[in-house]
Amino acid sequence: MVRWSRLLTLGSLVGVAGGLAAVALDFGLELGSELILQRFIGGGIDTGSVDVLRFDWFVLLLPAFGGLMSGLVVQLLFRESTGHGTDLLTRAFHSGLGVFPLRGPLVKSVAAVGVISCGGSAGPEGPIAALGAAFGSTTGRLLGLSPREKRILLIAGCAGGVGAIFGCPLGGALFATSVPYREPEFESEAMVPAFFASALGYSTFISVAPGNETIRMLGDLQNLGFHSVSELVPYVFLGLLCGLFSIFFATVLHATEKTFARMSRVPVWFRPAIGGLATGAIACALPQVMDGQYALTRVALDLGQQDAATGGFGVWRWPLFFAAVAIAKCLATSCTVGSGASGGVLGPAVFVGAMVGALLASFLSATGLGDFDEPLRLALVPAGMAGVLAGSMRTPLAAIVMVTEMTGSYGLIVPLMVVCMTAYVLGRRYGLNREQLRTAADSPAHAADGLIHILESWRVGDLMEKAPLSVEPRTSLGEIVKTVRPATRPVFAVVDRGNLVGVVSLPDIERVVAESDPMLLETVIAADIMSTQLTTVTPQDDAYEVLNRFRATRHDVLPVVADPRRPRWLGMLSRRAIFDALRERADIIHRMVLEEHAGLSAIDEEGRISELAMAVSPRSRDLIQRRMVPADALGRSLREADFRRVYGVTVLGVENADGTLQFPPDLDQPLDAEQRLIVAAPAAKSRAQG
Repeated sequence: MVRWSRLLTLGSLVGVAGGLAAVALDFGLELGSELILQRFIGGGIDTGSVDVLRFDWFVLLLPAFGGLMSGLVVQLLFRESTGHGTDLLTRAFHSGLGVFPLRGPLVKSVAAVGVISCGGSAGPEGPIAALGAAFGSTTGRLLGLSPREKRILLIAGCAGGVGAIFGCPLGGALFATSVPYREPEFESEAMVPAFFASALGYSTFISVAPGNETIRMLGDLQNLGFHSVSELVPYVFLGLLCGLFSIFFATVLHATEKTFARMSRVPVWFRPAIGGLATGAIACALPQVMDGQYALTRVALDLGQQDAATGGFGVWRWPLFFAAVAIAKCLATSCTVGSGASGGVLGPAVFVGAMVGALLASFLSATGLGDFDEPLRLALVPAGMAGVLAGSMRTPLAAIVMVTEMTGSYGLIVPLMVVCMTAYVLGRRYGLNREQLRTAADSPAHAADGLIHILESWRVGDLMEKAPLSVEPRTSLGEIVKTVRPATRPVFAVVDRGNLVGVVSLPDIERVVAESDPMLLETVIAADIMSTQLTTVTPQDDAYEVLNRFRATRHDVLPVVADPRRPRWLGMLSRRAIFDALRERADIIHRMVLEEHAGLSAIDEEGRISELAMAVSPRSRDLIQRRMVPADALGRSLREADFRRVYGVTVLGVENADGTLQFPPDLDQPLDAEQRLIVAAPAAKSRAQG
């Protein structure tokens, strides 16, 4: 409960940070577009119009200038990673232990503002997703959280950024939790924090920048609906078309990235300028590729409908126009982002989808095929947006919800399902995000999921020893020594009227015996030598959390109390008990696997099936042991102590006080009481000692 409360609180905080970052980026883009695009080309070329083939020196050179500035900024301040926003955060999730430093996304977000403000064909959504994820990861790193928790906050931060910049809180959470994978699979552990983060990010954005919704104005989309099965026919064709454009977009982008990567003689910082020049050349033919505010999407259908009534060749100009803009946008985005300029591909994917929907709508108007009225043709635009997003990002469920929220077209759920799933199935082998893995089973982040879930399902109360060794505070040291069996390392609970007041370990006893007169053993009592700095557990704690406490304290046994505030002693829990329970579970899984899959018996002969079924050590429990350094070996080296002859064991390694292991151990380094020895003892000798 405490862990979940912490994650929800932190998820909400990173969601707010993502929302504020979206506000800052949106303000920067608005200011940059006003100072650059509108100032230099606004009077001559309107990116929201249907003008074509309008050469302008500013249109040609501005994207190159933006790319050059982006290359210089990134090269000077951050040069460690390449890729667009969702690429980078997915890489950090799978193979970076959830570590996603803030500096890189912050620098790339600032550079993306310059690129887009200069007419570069990129979107701000990817950088915002990465920046929100970096906020989450950095928060986890500063608080010393585990890699597992850092990954959860990374996903939550991404959800906060996407939910804010797209205006889709539910879709943002679904996108962030599904983007790590190519298959329709969600990061279930991060789902609840991601929902909180996305809700807070969206709320923060609309509170600071109200009315700043760039897509929710394609027309009266809230009144669109689905009425009969016959209407699904154009949506099936739209899904196929969206799938093909998704494949084309991904193929061109990856080919462009490879082309620029092979330009070894061109400085990395100058390559975005070349890509920007190519983008400018495309924009001279079709300036609509510089549209970063979906202006063309808002007017496309009205223009198409007006000209559809004129007949003649004018009817066909609109399908050709929308097809050309969709293709050009794919090429221009590939030149911009593929050359290394900062920017994302989420926004361009949505734009291309809108053009694909408008393409099919204008084609139906031109041909007059079937009885398709104007509301249906209008509905093809948001459906196309969702289709290309689903196919190119391989997030079909998130795409359905995102576009529904962005456009308010809640009556189009059924058509969106058809379009998105068709596009996804057709384009699933391709995708803009190359860091995605197939499923969670392929991710290093989930390599130990089976083991962790088992440990989290076990409670201390089921594993603890309920009748271990215990003494009273006034028990003499002599009486304690008499209860110690040979070759054991017991820990005694010191209990006063049912409450735990301390523990006495064998090193405590050995230290007193070595420093005191043997005749005084009866005068020294447990209260004199017990340790009162206690790390306790309760019966309700899970085994996974307890293992973290074992690691932090380096104890082999932890006392179990009813409540930390009222330490009524209940028993003791040892690390060995957890390992034995895991070994027993591994044996059960081993047997069940062989019964279910007889063919695996071929490798069972090699002793590997247990390791494949469960990430635990091979069943050599009686051979490998962890032992304290004997009192008479303290200050001596392994060579001097001669463990094989004196103790009948072979020292395989030494565990230091900080948890690091020496394999093989340094034979000449003096041993101290803080170290543990990893020894191999003959099985027969080990059983005799037990």
